[in-house]
Amino acid sequence: MRLPGAPRPGRRTALAATAVLLLSVTAPATSSRIAASPPAVRAPALPGGADGPPSCTLTPGKGVQLSEGIPTGPGHSASTGTVHALTLMIDFPDVRGEGPARDRFAEFFPRTARWFARSSYGRLDYRPATPVERWLRMPRAFRSYGLERGSPFEPGYRRLVRDIVRVADPHVDFARYDLVNVLITPNAGPPAAETVLSVTFAGNAEAPSADGVRLANVSFIYSRQDDGTGSFAANGYRVLPHENGHAFGLPDLYTADGGHKVGHWDVMSEDWGPGNDLLAWHKWKLGWLTGRQVRCAARPGDTAYTLRPLARRGGGTKLVFVPVSASGGYTVEVRTNEGNDEGVCRPGVLISWVDARVDSGQGPVTVMDSTPGSRGCTTEPNVHPGLSDATFTAGESLHDARNGIRITVAERLPDGGHRVRVSRRASGAAR
Repeated sequence: MRLPGAPRPGRRTALAATAVLLLSVTAPATSSRIAASPPAVRAPALPGGADGPPSCTLTPGKGVQLSEGIPTGPGHSASTGTVHALTLMIDFPDVRGEGPARDRFAEFFPRTARWFARSSYGRLDYRPATPVERWLRMPRAFRSYGLERGSPFEPGYRRLVRDIVRVADPHVDFARYDLVNVLITPNAGPPAAETVLSVTFAGNAEAPSADGVRLANVSFIYSRQDDGTGSFAANGYRVLPHENGHAFGLPDLYTADGGHKVGHWDVMSEDWGPGNDLLAWHKWKLGWLTGRQVRCAARPGDTAYTLRPLARRGGGTKLVFVPVSASGGYTVEVRTNEGNDEGVCRPGVLISWVDARVDSGQGPVTVMDSTPGSRGCTTEPNVHPGLSDATFTAGESLHDARNGIRITVAERLPDGGHRVRVSRRASGAAR
């Protein structure tokens, strides 16, 4: 969950009103050839509506605090190169730390750094540091801060940040770090299975300063994620990549109704269960994909592309973007069961709608489901199952009749890559 400095609840935000795009998903053909007149089913209604000429970057909407637009707005941490992450473990007079503080640090590191290294293809050198290897006890009782789910920065978190600075300042030079992780003793607050308190205040221009720098990107991590058996989940560390994703400028992809928009295809949607990575659009936004790895299908006509699996290092095209308007378009990528994506149960071509006018926690991305109404292919009980088999395979296509766009999966290649074809009519530009 991400909250800016202004008092705005994150996961409880109401859904934005959406305009409907008329789409159809082509059912699979019996061979690698595309059926001449394939049956179709309606895809989920999407936020959209043309608002300007299409381009290959997205313009953030007015008033959007954390947008899918590129480039990311100012105030966030760099997401490429070497990033120094200050990590502090804190407890309270009324809630003492459970076990050594170093054990709390070890729940997240080095696994978080390795996750970022894999996801970024080595373009993010994430270096966690814990200069104080003991619990830093706050001067006030935990309950005195009044921290609950959706709590704004004022007044509780501001008070807590000031107390952290006061206690840690003799031991820490805050100016040496790009972002701050606060690992709170897990017995403070309810278990993660009951409610999620973990939160990030990203790009916070109203945050207190320490050692001459403003603490604008601070993530607070509570509790532990349970694996369903009462034990600490081995993959529970991914709550930190999710929260740090906000510090890098990424929005929440779940909505007030849960993860039904994106499911388990991005850690900014669901960060629990089996391993998952980020969408290709997010890797492009973070600078982890280069310009040579992204293709823009903006011109009318019929164009073929060869897409390489997103999880793999190396060259080749990893993302095809099909712009529809100045703020929205389709992303096309190949997801396979490798790298951070160990939870993928149906490898194939993932197609998503991205809308930069929709704010964090209101559904800025919608994964297009090639099998609407199915129960999915995952056996993991703690993730949204219906989208686990959303990928398109050879012989399937998505048709946006309103905008004159068809995205077709032509074939799967022996190395797991796919050939896709994007067709758009001359009038398929934004209207």
